[in-house]
Amino acid sequence: MKCFVTGATGFVGANLVHELNAGGHAVRALVRRGSDSRGLQGAEYETVSCDLTDRTALTTAMRGCDWCFHVAASYHLWLPDYAPLFAANVDGTRAVLEAAGEAGCGRIVYTSTVGVLRPPPPAAADPQPVDETALADLAEMTNPYKRSKWQAEAVARELVARGLPVAIVNPTAPVGPRDIKPTPTGQVIVDFLNRAMPAFLDTGLNWVHVRDVARGHILAAERGRVGERYILGHSDGNWTLQQALAVLGEISGLPAPKWRVPYAVALAFAHLDEVKSRLTGRPPKAPLAGVRMARYKMFFTPAKAVRELGLPQTPPRQALQDAVDWFRANGYVRPK
Repeated sequence: MKCFVTGATGFVGANLVHELNAGGHAVRALVRRGSDSRGLQGAEYETVSCDLTDRTALTTAMRGCDWCFHVAASYHLWLPDYAPLFAANVDGTRAVLEAAGEAGCGRIVYTSTVGVLRPPPPAAADPQPVDETALADLAEMTNPYKRSKWQAEAVARELVARGLPVAIVNPTAPVGPRDIKPTPTGQVIVDFLNRAMPAFLDTGLNWVHVRDVARGHILAAERGRVGERYILGHSDGNWTLQQALAVLGEISGLPAPKWRVPYAVALAFAHLDEVKSRLTGRPPKAPLAGVRMARYKMFFTPAKAVRELGLPQTPPRQALQDAVDWFRANGYVRPK
């Protein structure tokens, strides 16, 4: 198949391009000028460049493509102005999906997030993982990023109703190689390896290998049902942050932090940090949105994707090991 990929220089997008290559598919990648393309090193792809909201240019760029993967998104938990975030995530999604339909793509995969789903309640003593049916209301989206992704997924469902062959995937917390930026989850690993994490919050994620997430996109194109949502995670990946740090300690040989930061302390610091950011224009070290999300253990089940798509289930420990190895090999870890 000939595949069009947006967000190809990002963490998931770059791994998707490599997995498409491995499967014998040709790739046409939308790459912004000046983007850091190190994650695509060694991959084979054709580059096109246009604005994410330019439907006419996007349609032209997608001509001849069989599949479209819309992975690109603006992921920021704090910005001085959120208008560009909504333009990229909501308007951009409409433009890309409509362009894919006009260009004749036979299957379109939209990359959403588990952030649009309702996680287990924060007070739950034994939080049970939730599935794709737990779609939250817009009023429950507690920050602009989550609201933009909720609205973007609503656009995707609207276009499905109009006849577009869209399947939706909702990755959990991918880790692994090619995390160039790195992502917030990857930054946790980098901070751990650099002994820059003296304490932790009582939170939790569904940890999944980024390669499985990339494969899940391809499987959604091959086998996914139009209009359906698929959580791309790991059935045994629901770990608290403390559990994940303990595994990182075993992998790296470094001691895991033992002090848990009370939520109220973290929230107060985040409020002060954002006041400072409004004065300086520089992003906060601890965005308020991130601290608020940390109240929840983001535990999810990928059972539907495993059952219907055959989603691979690489052990989360291996995902963390591969991430540690990649960060160490690529200069993210300071010498001792």
